[in-house]
Parts: sequence; C-alpha cells; structure tokens
Amino acid sequence: MKSLVTGGAGFIGSNLVDKLIDIGHEVIVIDNEFSEAHDQFYWNDKAQNYKYDIRDYKNTRPLYDGVDYVFHLAAEARIQPAILNPIEAVSINSVGTATVLQCSRESNIKKVLYSSTSSAYGMNSFPNVETQPDDCLNPYSVSKVNGEKLCKMYNDLYGLKTIIFRYFNVYGERQPLRGQYAPVVGIFLRQMKNYEALTIVGDGEQRRDFTHVSDIVNANIMAAISNTEDQHYGQVYNVGTGKNYSINEVAAFISDNVKNISPRIGETRITLADNSKIKKVFGWEPKVNLKDWIDGQK
Repeated sequence: MKSLVTGGAGFIGSNLVDKLIDIGHEVIVIDNEFSEAHDQFYWNDKAQNYKYDIRDYKNTRPLYDGVDYVFHLAAEARIQPAILNPIEAVSINSVGTATVLQCSRESNIKKVLYSSTSSAYGMNSFPNVETQPDDCLNPYSVSKVNGEKLCKMYNDLYGLKTIIFRYFNVYGERQPLRGQYAPVVGIFLRQMKNYEALTIVGDGEQRRDFTHVSDIVNANIMAAISNTEDQHYGQVYNVGTGKNYSINEVAAFISDNVKNISPRIGETRITLADNSKIKKVFGWEPKVNLKDWIDGQK
C-alpha cells in the first residue's frame, strides 16, 4: 500500500506516518512547516518527504500518482490564530482541501480521509452527534466545515470516496507546546515542567472530550483499510472518547499551582462526542485514558 499524508511532519500527522510505515505502507509526506506552535517538526526519514504547500497544485499534483490512500491533516488548526487572520485560515483549510481533493480525483485515489474538528458543533446540545446542524463560532470551524462539504461533494459528484473525521481535543506525544494557543494539555505540562502556574482560561468550567493521538491514528487506519459500503462514504464520523473533563479537573491532574486568565471569544463551553457511529461502521474504540496518560508524563 502507498499512502500520502498532508501535514505529516506535525503533531497528528507524524504519529500517523510512523504507524503507517510500521505496518508496511510506503509513505509520501507533504508539509510546509507552517505551524508556529511546534518546537520542532517530525520528518520520518523512511518516508518520501516534500516541503510543499498543499495549495501548490503544480508541485504537489505529481506526488499523488500511484497512491492508494490520502490522509489530509494539513491545516491552520488553531482557533485564535484563525480569528486573527481569517483569510489565511480559509485559504489553507478550504482552498487547500479543494486542491488535495482535486489532485486525489485526478490520480484515482481509493480513499481520502479528511481531518476535521468538533468545533463544528459550536453551542449545540451535548453529546454531539453527527446529525446536529453546524454551529461555527469562528473562522477556523467555518473553513474546516467548508472542507467537509467539499469532501461530500467530491464523493457525490465525482465518485471520490471520502471519509470525514471530527476530532475532539487531541493530546499526546508530540503535541504542540509553544505559545498561548497550543492545546491545553501541552500548555499545562510545559508550565508544570517550568515550575510556572497553570494558566486556566476563564473560569475553567468549560468541558472538553480529550482524545489521545494514538486513538486518532487508529481511527484513520481502520477506516482506510475497511471494506466500507458505499453509503458510508462522504459522511462525518466523531472521533472522541464519550467522556469529558473540565479544564479545572485537567489542571488538578497536573498541579495545584494555577491562575485564571481572561476568557476567549469564539469558543464553545462543552464538547462531548457521541461516538456510536464510528464504533458501528469501523469497529473503532478509544483506548487511552487522559488521567492515566498525564500521570505517566509527570
């Protein structure tokens, strides 16, 4: 099997690349090292690595030829930077996704697996289920949901098989640590190791469904290699544990040295995945418990 991973030198992408290589896939990586949240990027020297922008059709198009699966993870993946620069977020997440899909279509890719976000649910009631309407609160979620619509359209109009994942607050090995907008688990662990107070945004009672990166990787691979019936393509699948924690609870797992900072605009209060659909269709189950993983990092 031959797989192409966009964003394959980043947090989730590099974990996926390593796993694909471990199970015997030939892997091509496209990553432009755009993210400012990473202290480093993770290029696997057993992959074919290309430092290109996914929007660069001319240079990236030939890389899709002969590929079986495309895992599309490259994105402007943070809410607050997208609020500050919505044009760039829309360009990367919407135009970039259209370019990936068109290259995949022209190369007769077997499946495209698209990484989207639980922030699409906004202020919907919880648990979040795939049949809920979109409620995008910021440019990041708008641009990622637009990518979802493109995936469905390419599936329905052109016959390109697509699978759409909505990830719930991913954490784990290689998570971004730099800056105030890195994922909260990474920020807290960085602050603990630097003997700093953990910075809790707002009152800390907002709740998140935290999902380990290895569980995200497994969802991608299981869906790629599955013998999925046609009616299951072009659809959204939640990838979350079905359990959530308040930010105060997460902080308490790590340290009692905390301080509250100003709340942020454009973010929801609660996320909680209904993961029954992905369990039924792909047989996926989350394996890693947040507290157990944090205890192993201290």
